[in-house]
Amino acid sequence: MLGLVIAEELHALFPADREGALALKFNALARREACVAAAEAAEIAPHLILAASEAGSGGRRKAAILGGAIEAVIAALYLDGGMKAARAFIERYWEDAYADLGRDMRDPKTTLQEWAQGRKGKRAAPAYRIVKQEGPDHAPHFAVEVSIEDYAPEIGEGSSKREAEQAAARAILERLGLIEE
Repeated sequence: MLGLVIAEELHALFPADREGALALKFNALARREACVAAAEAAEIAPHLILAASEAGSGGRRKAAILGGAIEAVIAALYLDGGMKAARAFIERYWEDAYADLGRDMRDPKTTLQEWAQGRKGKRAAPAYRIVKQEGPDHAPHFAVEVSIEDYAPEIGEGSSKREAEQAAARAILERLGLIEE
């Protein structure tokens, strides 16, 4: 349901956009971070029924749980009230995400890779390596270093390798003045 509503809305909002630009916008709206933001805006976390161990380990703040919960709410709304109810919920809780859509929807890792490979005479892609992994299996914390030839490395942190890599890429892009903080 979420994908359908987002696709229809993007087509209505950006009728002149090419497929590639719409795909980037779609991915920004359908990715886990957007689902988590919507779950937080809808204040779903206090209503989750979790095992005591999951609740005790911060389960109400976990992106995977919040993302899954918001998708379940959308499905329940659809089954109970039809497309109109599901669409109204999505439009309400994804409103801020639509407002944040910008011209450059590439994620920091993609932006950094394209920049690094586009430099004259340089073809080395950014290299990522885990410098620290802490925490239990159900709530890990990663620190990842990104390095590019001829530039000082940066470190990013997150609750997944992907999140830490994105944070590291964002940090180096900000330092180089290629994106705003």
